[in-house]
Amino acid sequence: MKLTVGEPGLLRDSISIISDLVNEGRFEINKDGIELIAMDPANVGMVIFKLLSSCFVEYKVTAPVKLAINLNNFKQILKRAKPNDLLTLETEEGNLLKVTLKGTDTRTFSLPIIDMEDSEQKAPTLKFPVTIKTDSARIAGAIEDVDIVADSVLFEADADSFLLSAKGDLTRATIEIKPDKVTTIHADEKRKYRAKYSIEYLKKMIAGGKLADSVTIQFDNDYPLKMEYKAVDKLQIAFILAPRVENE
Repeated sequence: MKLTVGEPGLLRDSISIISDLVNEGRFEINKDGIELIAMDPANVGMVIFKLLSSCFVEYKVTAPVKLAINLNNFKQILKRAKPNDLLTLETEEGNLLKVTLKGTDTRTFSLPIIDMEDSEQKAPTLKFPVTIKTDSARIAGAIEDVDIVADSVLFEADADSFLLSAKGDLTRATIEIKPDKVTTIHADEKRKYRAKYSIEYLKKMIAGGKLADSVTIQFDNDYPLKMEYKAVDKLQIAFILAPRVENE
């Protein structure tokens, strides 16, 4: 395989976000693009990532390739990419991934391909009665607001509003998001849905706003959350987060 991308920032930012959640990842490279599905070590959060072949200036894959690498090491290499560099990925002898950064100079790095004993991850089949689409920065700001109060946030939604709230020992924060020109809320039936999630994980997931201007959020009562970012004809990254169910 030989893959060359003209916007190294796309891959750099994607891997930086993913590596904050998972340490190692297995990529599947096929004619449509690069895909990764991985679960964090605590089995609380999952990331589903696809970088489409259409965002590469050269994309040669004669047969599907699966390779696993240390994502933190990969991230450190990608940080060295300059905005105008051409970034090329190739497999080479010795079970290595060759990363070439070509600009004024040509810099080459080799990253070991590792063995991952765990069975391959699959995205769960989930159904959601609530779908909220809004501005990425709006959600990021709301999560940063509740982060100063507590370590978990309650999501509540109906057809008329989306509410994020957190309560500490002495402090409380509530952010209400209403449908408007940039926000749509679709909720089944005339009822309210509620679920609580870890702010620590959400802070890692809202970094997806670097990749797309809008975000889609889906959840149900005490049910996993799905947060998805898409850049048309370039990439999509989604996160699944287990709910925090506390005994009263």
